[in-house]
Amino acid sequence: MTDELWSLAEAVEAAVREVGGKLAAARPAEPTPARTLDEAAARFAESDGPAAAELRERLTARYPQAGWLSEEFEGSVPNAGEWWVCDATDGAVQYLLGQPHWAVTATLVRDGVAVLAVVHAPELFGAGRTYRAVLGGGAQLDGRPIAPLERDLAATVAATSQPPGIADDPVALRRAGESLSAMAGSVLAVRNLGPTALQVAQVGSGHLALFWEYGADAGNLLPGALIASEAGATVTDAAGAAWTAGSDSFLAAAPGLHADALGVLRAIG
Repeated sequence: MTDELWSLAEAVEAAVREVGGKLAAARPAEPTPARTLDEAAARFAESDGPAAAELRERLTARYPQAGWLSEEFEGSVPNAGEWWVCDATDGAVQYLLGQPHWAVTATLVRDGVAVLAVVHAPELFGAGRTYRAVLGGGAQLDGRPIAPLERDLAATVAATSQPPGIADDPVALRRAGESLSAMAGSVLAVRNLGPTALQVAQVGSGHLALFWEYGADAGNLLPGALIASEAGATVTDAAGAAWTAGSDSFLAAAPGLHADALGVLRAIG
């Protein structure tokens, strides 16, 4: 089964790279002049809509037995069946601002669990970077195996983000603010580098030390969580329980560092 998934992952990577290349070529070099949220959304839809349609067409043709869930799906991931969870332009804000921190993601979910994930950042480090992983088969960056790096908490660069709709979840919003203050006082620096999936994947390769988040965000976390865990990172919720698509918090870090980061988050309640 692992060999079959790796074969499928190669086809998925090819599709994701093609879509990402077209998006990169179509993006203006200058930031969007849109002044309002509606104007920005309209400008984004002009590129993201066709890209999402092409990604769906390609993946459905390659693996038609899986259904399709939009990256904007509401509720939890179905616990039964196979589903594609994809985002043609993860990091919409960065894409519109002419920044390189955006990615194309594709995840195959089976019975509520991610079994294959590809995260491709077409403009990162100039030539682009591609993460991929299959359940039980490890994780790779540009074709080479990866692993997280152990560091002292005080010497780490931590990353975080806020999921869509967090403003409507007062508990998650409060925890996000309190955890930011607590983590900023415990690590070398805290950053938000754009797309959630890419940041979590970077924990798996050691480019970031840890990533945490509060709020339900399955669509954005599923691909990165699989890549990070298959690379050897510890992935849980903020209380230390196993993370699932239905969890309302998230933490990923190298095993030793994870325990220290968990202590910081547990201290805020």
